[in-house]
Order: sequence, then structure tokens, then C-alpha cells
Amino acid sequence: MKLFQPDRAFGRRSFLRAAAAALSARAVGAFAADATIEPMHKRPIPSTGEALPVVGCGTWRTFDVGDDAARRRELADVLRVLFAAGGSVIDSSPMYGTSEAVAGALLTELHARDKAFIATKVWTEGREEGIAQMQQSMQRLAAPRIDLMQIHNLLDWRTQLATLRDWKAAGRVRYIGITHYTSGAFPQVEAVLRAERVDFVQINYAANDRDAEARLLPLAAERGVAVIVNQPFGGGSLLAGLRGKPLPPFAAELGCTSWAQLLLKFVLGNPAVTCVIPGTGRREYMIDNVHAGIGVYPDAALKRRIQQAVA
Repeated sequence: MKLFQPDRAFGRRSFLRAAAAALSARAVGAFAADATIEPMHKRPIPSTGEALPVVGCGTWRTFDVGDDAARRRELADVLRVLFAAGGSVIDSSPMYGTSEAVAGALLTELHARDKAFIATKVWTEGREEGIAQMQQSMQRLAAPRIDLMQIHNLLDWRTQLATLRDWKAAGRVRYIGITHYTSGAFPQVEAVLRAERVDFVQINYAANDRDAEARLLPLAAERGVAVIVNQPFGGGSLLAGLRGKPLPPFAAELGCTSWAQLLLKFVLGNPAVTCVIPGTGRREYMIDNVHAGIGVYPDAALKRRIQQAVA
């Protein structure tokens, strides 16, 4: 397949319309098998060595579509692209409205449960309340076992972590972790990582939101904890602010044809990062995002140039 080469002055929307048109349904189905496209990179989960694809799919807001049949069809295409490109991570939470139920229904419809690495969260206080919520998440996701269960925003983390350890020992979850989405919570996240053994931490990190570089990312590497990055586009505000701005010429050195790819490669340029999960609800955006999972990543000098370019 001949890849579309966009003019750098194109915005994300213009380029993606063209890219989506070029990548027909047949081409998307053959995405991973096409000889001109590298398989998506994988990085090891430190606690086991299991390889995890570096680009996944967040479901906050994007999968909260209820029974909207048209939007569900579009989200089915999002997952088809993710899987065809070799991706697997789908991250959700009971606080994301109908996202868990929608993701579960689509995985069933696509017969794709074995292709997915399902991550969700517990977000409540109390042991029994946490157990009930996790059981409900399993029902919504139509999953007899969850790949990764995380304590959302560290809510009642001591209580929930004890349950997560019991569930992991019983085989109901494969991995356990903690999450937060604000840099202001990093001291608490750091304290938990130093005191407890978990498999994953999920935190915010972007080219304009680099607080995690100072302590948390080095600590995760030191403690052997996998890192999932949320908000790689600065909560969306960074990407929106770059709309219409030409890509810097050095983006070509990384094989990037869009700002989204450049921002994702900035995040993946940190070797402590295991996977990045941009919230994605449109097929053309997923096509764009998965291209950040191939090729080369920026070294320290290029990361500084990316920071300057988005400043």
C-alpha cells in the first residue's frame, strides 16, 4: 500500500480525511499485514516481561455513547483499526458513563476479546462497594477476567489494593495498578509506589505537561512498574492549539505526518513509558494515532525541539 504523504501545512482534520479515504475498509483490515507498514512496537511489562503494544485506546467521553447505533458502528471501526495495527490496550472506568458497556458489547460483536488487553478501574470507597463495582465492570465488559484493574485516582486505595491483591491471587485480574490524572497528586502517587508493589501506574504526561519526568517516571523504572500515559495531548488543549500550525521540518526525521503523531512520539520517547492511551472515538484519528507506534522515537535533543515547537 502506498502511504499518503500530506503537505505539512495540512491540519489534522484535512490530512485525516484524506488518510481515511485512502485507507479503505479492505486496507484497514490488512493494516498490520501490509509489508510497507512496520508492526506496532511493544514494550515489556516489567513485572512479567509480557510485551504490550505501545499505543492503545482511552474511552473517557469517546465511548460514552449509550445505545447510539451510528456512534457504535464508528467505534467498532476504531477497534478494528487498533487491532489490525497490532494494538490491544483498551482503558475504561465505571466513572466513564456507558463506556465499559459499549466497549464490552463491541468486543463481543467483533469476536475480539482475545485481541484486547482490557484495563478498567475501581472508583469507590469501602471493600464491599469496591467488590460490587468490579463485578459490575466485569459484567459490562463481558470479561470473566480483567487484564488490568486499577485504583482510580487513588480513591480509598489501601482498602481497594487489598482486594485487588486477593483478586490477582485468585486469577480474577492479571495485573493491578493505580492511576491519577493531575500533577498535583504526584506526591501521593510517589508515596504509594515507594511503599507498595503494583504492576502499573497510569499518569498524565505530555509535551506541555512534563512534571512526571522529574520523579515519577524514573521511580517507575526503578521499581519495575509499567507506565500507562493518559492525556498525551495535554487533555486535548495542546492538540487543539496546534490546529493549522505547520509541522516543524524535523518531524520527518521521526516519520511523523501529523501533530498527533509527534506528540505521541514525544511521550513514547521516554523509555519508562510502556503504553500511551489517547482518547479516540473516530476511525481516522485511530489510523493517525497508531502510526506513532512504529518507526523511531525522539532522543533528548529532539524532545527539546518538540517542546520548543509546541510552546
